[in-house]
Amino acid sequence: MPETRSSNARKPKRRRAAADYERIFHPRAIAILGVSTEDGFGFGAGMFRAISAMGFEGGIYPVNPRGGAFDGREIYRSVEELPDPVDFAVIAVAARHVPAALEACLKKGIAGAEILSSGFSELGTDEGRRLENEISRIADRGICVVGPNCFGIYCPKSGLTLLPGPDLSRETGPVGFVAQSGGISIDFAHAGKWMGVKFSKMVSFGNGADLREAELLHYFADDPETQVVSLYIEGIKDGDAFFRELAKTAAKKPVIVLKGGLSRAGARSVASHTASMGGSREIWSSILKQARAVEVHDTEELAQTTLAFAGLPGRAFRNISIVGGGGAIGVTACDTAESYGIEIPPLSADLRTRIEGMLPRPGSSATNPIDVANPFVAPAILKEVLLAAAADPQIDLQILVSLLFHYKTIARFMGRPIAEVTPFRELATAVRDVVEQTGKPVVAVLSSARRDADSLDVIEMTALARQEYLRCGIPVFDELHDALRAVSHMNDYYEGRIK
Repeated sequence: MPETRSSNARKPKRRRAAADYERIFHPRAIAILGVSTEDGFGFGAGMFRAISAMGFEGGIYPVNPRGGAFDGREIYRSVEELPDPVDFAVIAVAARHVPAALEACLKKGIAGAEILSSGFSELGTDEGRRLENEISRIADRGICVVGPNCFGIYCPKSGLTLLPGPDLSRETGPVGFVAQSGGISIDFAHAGKWMGVKFSKMVSFGNGADLREAELLHYFADDPETQVVSLYIEGIKDGDAFFRELAKTAAKKPVIVLKGGLSRAGARSVASHTASMGGSREIWSSILKQARAVEVHDTEELAQTTLAFAGLPGRAFRNISIVGGGGAIGVTACDTAESYGIEIPPLSADLRTRIEGMLPRPGSSATNPIDVANPFVAPAILKEVLLAAAADPQIDLQILVSLLFHYKTIARFMGRPIAEVTPFRELATAVRDVVEQTGKPVVAVLSSARRDADSLDVIEMTALARQEYLRCGIPVFDELHDALRAVSHMNDYYEGRIK
């Protein structure tokens, strides 16, 4: 089992009670240590403004030894001066002051703290390691610590947000995300808004002096708000605990893992990022397969796979139909599907005859994949085609490929904006009706060959179309390959769990 390099090996930690996590993820009041009146863009001031902008409804108490006021709020000179009980703290002070700040939080009875400050083991210095060891020792005495060198916690339900995220979604969802990287965390949180991935909780734990991947897996395994768990891991400290919790969690719900640092260059990079060791690609793949976790290889695959698991029913989809315009789409679909072990079976003869009568002629084909001949087929006709294909008992799931960018030509000839000409609202409603009537899911693919500066209106229309599909509960992918790969991960997980 690959290990993280650690100079602060410790005895196994006590298991945290559910009440501790409740106070951490849904705090009634927050203290922010390091809010400065002199630097409105520092971490402390930034988090104060971000959490306020997110609409956090509890108390927010800025703390700085200099006192004063910030955005109309009194700045308390110490944690001891806070007038009310506090559940959670954000620590954004210089590294050398972090242990004393954390000690004050512990004595105040604060359940947990996120340490945004850097300057610890990631530096590779004796002083950095000493400070991080001190954080670990304080945490062992009864306060949960996220970090240091992290972006913190995002919990849409309570209004906690990552650094520097004042505009993340407040809409909660089924995905729990754990990452050592703050950058990947905030990027995924932003991407979730347009992709349709909604989060229950997200934790960026950085160096992981206390709370880490194994303990968070243990929590998410039984968290009723979390149905899918995704991880970005650079290194682990306790290989046995990680594998044990990974296997236990994957037996209950999907766990998707992106492991960083598996190349030689990547290992050097993560060592300077969070003081972690990369490990062997072959060993990691074997570990994840044995635990029946889902292995992905880059951040896009991580997001797309998470979208599929969160947006589709929890089962395998081995036989699918594909509906779209263009013969080449069908050819490439068949080749790609076969590489992922997905079947595109021919429809029954009576269904082919029925569908052929709906499609424009010439150029169309009712053989699965169904070629509708052109991208301008009316939503009402596409609805009937999808309903007919779903009637085949072989079909588990349908993919509708919409080349809406072609409406740019029609919009130009009509002298109207493309968003007014493209019937994406009617199309999304039609697809939703198909799902409701048949009980078989449909995935939308919004491919676009137009992404140049002259096609900004196409990009905007595509974003609006995605939004409409998501409003109707339909997962959306940019490319057919992405959708097929994500579905194949679902197939492997759900079929493997049954065996």
